[in-house]
Amino acid sequence: MAELFEKYRGADLFRLEPDTIGIAGADLMDAVLGARPARPDERPTFKPVHRRLVSRVDASTFMQAVGADVRAALKVPLETDGPLVGVWPQRAHDYVRDLVFGGEDFRFRMLVDRRLELTPKLTWSAVTSGAALIGRTGQRRPLSKLATQVFQANGFRDRRYAMYLYRRVAAPVCFTVAALVTSAMWLASPLDPETSNRNILLETLRLLPPSWNLLRLKGSEYSAVDARIGVGDDLLLLPLLSQRDPRLWEAPDEFRPERWENLDPEAHPGYLPFGHASERCWGRHMVMPLAERVLDLARRDDLRVDANQTVGKVDLDGLLEIASVRVCAGSVVAE
Repeated sequence: MAELFEKYRGADLFRLEPDTIGIAGADLMDAVLGARPARPDERPTFKPVHRRLVSRVDASTFMQAVGADVRAALKVPLETDGPLVGVWPQRAHDYVRDLVFGGEDFRFRMLVDRRLELTPKLTWSAVTSGAALIGRTGQRRPLSKLATQVFQANGFRDRRYAMYLYRRVAAPVCFTVAALVTSAMWLASPLDPETSNRNILLETLRLLPPSWNLLRLKGSEYSAVDARIGVGDDLLLLPLLSQRDPRLWEAPDEFRPERWENLDPEAHPGYLPFGHASERCWGRHMVMPLAERVLDLARRDDLRVDANQTVGKVDLDGLLEIASVRVCAGSVVAE
């Protein structure tokens, strides 16, 4: 990450590998992302499931289902939630998982476990075993809309496919919210009562975007956008850099949530925490309200980063997140 900032910040286009070009210029990113829609193998959530293509209909159905589940969860009174003291992002992840998917059967709850990220084989094993043994026993409350999609599948193969999509849409909600609120606490703690959750989150997404790059695989469309792009070049677009470009931002390395009082996050050049205007991430309408709820809890319980922790390790395994942040209530040190 330090090398990216040192070498390429402020550059529009640069070669990262013999067959990979990095792009961080706002106008060029806009032109590239507008050249064609993302292909199935470029959509992380809905890339093919073991060579089975995920149709737009299936993608829309599952996203609508998890969206309904999130909206239902957000109606739960905040007063019922306990404190979120502990080590984040794990503690924040567990909270979101339990809030939205807490009533699910164990086989479903396992599908949003952070440990499944260790290897795709582990994920596939959990999906396959869950699809083979699935049953309605043990439900503590009515099935979620998302789990209903699995039970409506016909036969083992379709049920396994549906369970994999359950993982694909449910887990990123938990992962992304946990990463975002952990970074927000790291940057903003103690939370200023005069600064809105919205502005804290927008500025956190600028400095530490969980989705810090966008991949576009080689295609002839891109040579027409810029002659420096060869037909055999894959493209790695880097909002991580464009969102700190000194040509676009005043004091680009400083955490200034108040800047968003006068900026439009939907239109500001180079600001792409949820992708391009032509294909915004469907999950943003779930991630932002859930993240605001977590920050509401942090404000309610006077949560803040443990004053004894002054260093945070940033992981780049998938989402960009600070790996371990100790969060405590007031002056109490978290265990």
